[in-house]
Amino acid sequence: MFADVQAVLFDLDGTLVDSAPDLGAAVDKMRVDRGLASLPLAHYRPMAGAGARGMIGVAFGLTPEHPDFAVLREEFFANYAQCLTRNTYAFAGVHELIADLVALDLPWGVVTNKSARFTDPLTRAMPLFASARTVISGDTTPHAKPHPEPLLEAARRLAMEPGRCLYVGDDERDIVAGLAAGMGTVVATYGYLGQQTDPSQWGAHASINFPGALLQLLVKA
Repeated sequence: MFADVQAVLFDLDGTLVDSAPDLGAAVDKMRVDRGLASLPLAHYRPMAGAGARGMIGVAFGLTPEHPDFAVLREEFFANYAQCLTRNTYAFAGVHELIADLVALDLPWGVVTNKSARFTDPLTRAMPLFASARTVISGDTTPHAKPHPEPLLEAARRLAMEPGRCLYVGDDERDIVAGLAAGMGTVVATYGYLGQQTDPSQWGAHASINFPGALLQLLVKA
């Protein structure tokens, strides 16, 4: 489906790795510390791709506009820093997909909205990322997704034309950013996807329901 792809870029949480257990644990500790009942992981998982916004929304029903949100976010960040590699793993099939991309000599990288204070230690701790050619965090550029700048920066670092890059993500902002950057876009429907969302309405070029399906989109006629 995609012709002449020269690089593949991925979102991180919900696309390459399942970090929901550690993200959920970080915010659930905040509930327990306040004498509230612990919530099961199933409550947190759908919103794990939204980071602090999603986790605090589930745990406390607050949006970023709430006056207490900023303080809660910093507490969440402190908790998450203590456990970010405890129960975070690559989704089944991701290791094989990355190995296949490397075998095809296709450079790959990461573009995430997770800040570098978390992205860097996480990617250093997981051997999966040893072959990544670039890792762009949410604060690498002045803008985060859905702005296209992080994706454009990744293309620059790979010395690739954006139109020759493919971006894979599990959140609507990933697709919005990818389209704005002029890249091919793929929805990872095995990711978190959020609540009451319909990825078929995001305008992506394609979708995959398991990591290995991406290779079928890269086969040249």
